[in-house]
Amino acid sequence: MDYVLRTNHLTKRYGGKTVVHNLNMTIRQGDIYGFLGQNGAGKTTTIRMIMGLIRPTSGEVEWFGEGVRGGRARAMERIGAIIEYPGFYLNLNAVDNLDIHRRLMGMGNKEYIEEVLSLVGLLEARNEKVKNYSLGMKQRLGIARALLHHPELLVLDEPTNGLDPAGIKEIRQLFLDLARQRGITFLISSHLLSEVEQLATRIGIIHQGNLLEEIDYEDFQRKTRHYLEIKVDDDKKAAYVLEQKLGVSDYRIADPGILHLYDLLDQPAKVNLTLTNHEVAVREIRLSGDSLEDYFLKVTGGAPLV
Repeated sequence: MDYVLRTNHLTKRYGGKTVVHNLNMTIRQGDIYGFLGQNGAGKTTTIRMIMGLIRPTSGEVEWFGEGVRGGRARAMERIGAIIEYPGFYLNLNAVDNLDIHRRLMGMGNKEYIEEVLSLVGLLEARNEKVKNYSLGMKQRLGIARALLHHPELLVLDEPTNGLDPAGIKEIRQLFLDLARQRGITFLISSHLLSEVEQLATRIGIIHQGNLLEEIDYEDFQRKTRHYLEIKVDDDKKAAYVLEQKLGVSDYRIADPGILHLYDLLDQPAKVNLTLTNHEVAVREIRLSGDSLEDYFLKVTGGAPLV
């Protein structure tokens, strides 16, 4: 397995307060890593340490298999980032802003500017001064700038901030396309759980400076399988009917009078009719299962993501 980023016991203290504690993060090549946590949980501090913007109190960052001391300069050439709010020269247009960045980065291909502007949906506004851009357009321009040097890893702190629902959908699709077609790895910090749930292949949950869990999205789905919750008068008889009349075995008796059926999720009417036809009184039947928000609340002990 190729690892793009690892942190080893990464810790940051300010005075007597530990903001990030002994954090061990692992991001593999091709991951879309959703980094979740409340405001003040340590997300941005972690990202700033990863990018070398602040020095850790202890611990180390490893990029592309190289430690911080030996590999920072080489790693930065392979990483694009938006940390907090992207800043620009407001009296210049998008093309000029990106051209300045291109020259500062020592990149020779000016033609790629229009390509990245097209990728993020700003090609038609490329000659408009950035001071006239909306917040969402500035976010798009920040993503374009982060893409300008063909990075292998994109580190994005709240990249859809300020976008309307249509813009969020477009940027989500852009990230998915970049991951699938160009093999770019993502570290995305976000408070939008629904967006992370539609994007991430791997999730990290940080709470009060501690990385509580890292989990592949496939494992998360297995842990939080959806099911039909069926409340009946006789759970044993209901189980018999499910097996003998509907031919299903993927269920469990969760509590007295309550069954969780993991099959036939799109056929609750059929399940209900079969049970009632065989003299099982059905009090309630509904689709249930944990969302990412539910899972986050469980892991953090009920702390809402705000």
